[in-house]
Amino acid sequence: MRVVETSGKTVEEAVNKALAELSLSRDRVEIEVLVEPSSGLFGLFGAKQAQVRVTEIVTPKEYMCDFLKKIIELMNIDGKIETEAEDDIIKMNVTGQKMGILIGKRGQTLNALQYLLNVIYHKKFPDQEGRLILDVENYRAKREETLRTLAENLAKKAVRTRREIVLEPMTPQERRIIHTALQEHRAVTTFSEGTEPYRKVVIAPK
Repeated sequence: MRVVETSGKTVEEAVNKALAELSLSRDRVEIEVLVEPSSGLFGLFGAKQAQVRVTEIVTPKEYMCDFLKKIIELMNIDGKIETEAEDDIIKMNVTGQKMGILIGKRGQTLNALQYLLNVIYHKKFPDQEGRLILDVENYRAKREETLRTLAENLAKKAVRTRREIVLEPMTPQERRIIHTALQEHRAVTTFSEGTEPYRKVVIAPK
């Protein structure tokens, strides 16, 4: 977020100077008049120029992208961030070399970063009701496919052995994938048990 203070014979002149310095249009800034212009006595003594403070308006998407850039720079990672806003959801995907560091074992680092970004997002923009989804090299799509395949295979095992299958602890998002994958299965049902962050999905034969 950039802020400049400028002066001019009129408020309009001062604002235009600031807009030119920032290379922004008027709808992308907030304007605060610090000093109203005054012609002074007889137009000679005590004259004052207008002074304004112009602040760049940063969107949630822009702010969070810059914040994530600083994080990966501190981690000495050279990555490209692709960002898009869809309804009330901000989606961010990082691509580049050595992205495994950002993903971590079974996505643990990725999930931790996503949690951190959402905390910052809601603290900085408390009026926003949406959320932020962080991905790295489209890892989440690949992970979802892996979990769907896992769910189908374990469902077959539960039917074959007539015993409940308890999966490893997962994030709410990953548990939802398992539940969704098997919600219309004729022979098994699913439910979650335990407390966060050790909550698990159970696949049980009907």
